[in-house]
Amino acid sequence: MNRNPIIPFVLIMALGIGLVFFMSLQGLNNAEEKAKEEKHGEMEGKEGEGEQASSGEFDPESTYKNNCLSCHGADYGGGAGPALKGTDLSKDEIKETIKNGKGIMPAGLVEEENLDAMADWIKSL
Repeated sequence: MNRNPIIPFVLIMALGIGLVFFMSLQGLNNAEEKAKEEKHGEMEGKEGEGEQASSGEFDPESTYKNNCLSCHGADYGGGAGPALKGTDLSKDEIKETIKNGKGIMPAGLVEEENLDAMADWIKSL
């Protein structure tokens, strides 16, 4: 009984390749569903922003959580972006940075009429 020792390895390899193939098909399907959900969520978010802007209510902390948290950190201590807590920038410098962007920070994350409120909130951290 002389068995070929390579056969189990070939079977495992074929099973692995098949598994990767079917998992990638499942992932592609999930990616399409996720894209549809995100698009739907963005539309709802824009409607909410319109209501927020039309009512005159601006919440700097909620804007921070939606637009800034990923770079400046949950504790405002920095990360990809600089620390906001205890910043030595003036209010005008903060407004200018938010309005025009700087480095990897994109411009226009906060609407121009809300720049004063956002800069005051950052200075209060």
